[in-house]
Amino acid sequence: MSLDPQIAARLKRDANGLFAAVAQERSTGQVLMVAWMDDDALARTLETREATYYSRSRGEQWVKGATSGHTQYVHSVRLDCDGDTVLLQVDQVGAACHTGSHTCFDADVLLGPP
Repeated sequence: MSLDPQIAARLKRDANGLFAAVAQERSTGQVLMVAWMDDDALARTLETREATYYSRSRGEQWVKGATSGHTQYVHSVRLDCDGDTVLLQVDQVGAACHTGSHTCFDADVLLGPP
């Protein structure tokens, strides 16, 4: 799988060839997690609709849920105005966070509503 050259030309990557990916639950709008992608992970995600990310610690791609069963079916992918972040709208099955929580953003509220 290779990324469409027109899409690749719009991406701004860090020094390691990575860009941020935000996973948002389609049904609720809740932000589930933030991960990293490289061109190949994005190409695979676009082709298969299985959220595929790049693990900086392992130095390899991983398909969300391949080992845990907590999958993300991708409905849409959008590129932000700067080209350095993609937004995936997903149907989440099981926990999105490696801690077992539905979202990675429920542990520490630093500032709540007034």
